[in-house]
Amino acid sequence: MLNFLLSLNFLPLAELEVGNHFYWELGSLKIHGQVFLTSWFVIALLVGASIAATRNIQRVPSGIQNFMEYALEFIRDLAKSQLGEKEYRPWLPFIGTLFLFIFVSNWSGALVPWGLIKLPEGELAAPTNDINTTVALALLTSIAYFYAGFRKRGLGYFAKYIEPTPILLPIAILEDFTKPLSLSFRLFGNILADELVVAVLVLLVPLFIPLPVMLLGLFTSAIQALVFATLAAAYIHEALEGHGEEEHD
Repeated sequence: MLNFLLSLNFLPLAELEVGNHFYWELGSLKIHGQVFLTSWFVIALLVGASIAATRNIQRVPSGIQNFMEYALEFIRDLAKSQLGEKEYRPWLPFIGTLFLFIFVSNWSGALVPWGLIKLPEGELAAPTNDINTTVALALLTSIAYFYAGFRKRGLGYFAKYIEPTPILLPIAILEDFTKPLSLSFRLFGNILADELVVAVLVLLVPLFIPLPVMLLGLFTSAIQALVFATLAAAYIHEALEGHGEEEHD
């Protein structure tokens, strides 16, 4: 939903243009069609893998079931390490969805030959190569940690803005603005830079040099997904615990 809103041409964020874009027109609205196409591809991959892994569950896993169980175990450990044993379970689907969507999106930019698919204008790329996608993911994270804090502590959650002194109120508010900004621009900048470097090297030295850079890009893409999911979990943990409180396991 947020991706849809941020992709509308009348919103300020959509005014940030890098190159040409392929738009869908819905009445008076313009939507970044290329972002939706690649996002739906990533979602279809994840849904297909989930269905294949759970279609015929075996007591001794193998193949896609074994791979998906390993991925689930990795995400569970990630959420548990950031949120703690008592708090991680309700947030496991959200953290897992963030990690898997970003991970597959990042890798699709390096492994899927999007350039072979011709559009009337613009070109296809990884969903996370578009600022609208990364901002939407960051805003979802912000909504999640505000919801987590308010749900657990009620109106007392907002006391953190004036603790230990009301003088820190502007700094606390600024912190809430910088969190989604840093999340979105870190992910967008790294993925865009990686794809630009590979594209330039392919043009200059089209045979051997781009291969090591592409492998390095796959590694950094995985790290970016891990960093985003880890920071999202850490922000939610901070909202649940509050300032000045200690965690009791």
